[in-house]
Amino acid sequence: MSKAFIAAVIQDSINCTGVAANQAANDLLDAIIEELKNEGGFTLPSFGTFTVRKTKARKALNPRTGEQVKVKAGKTVRFKASPNLKKVV
Repeated sequence: MSKAFIAAVIQDSINCTGVAANQAANDLLDAIIEELKNEGGFTLPSFGTFTVRKTKARKALNPRTGEQVKVKAGKTVRFKASPNLKKVV
């Protein structure tokens, strides 16, 4: 799925221009990102839950050279599908 796909669905759903649909898709994605930043999670009922998780610093192997590389601690986004979505798919 892409932002263009979301914009096309919005455009077909409410019969608006492509520019307006693209702006609506941008606003939707920006709102989701802000919610993840501020609250640490985001739930779409009947779809699933996105959560922000912290990752620890660790050592990994460079697949090309085989040498150890330090990986910094950071954050990642996890998704857990709702039971309704699992049934449909």
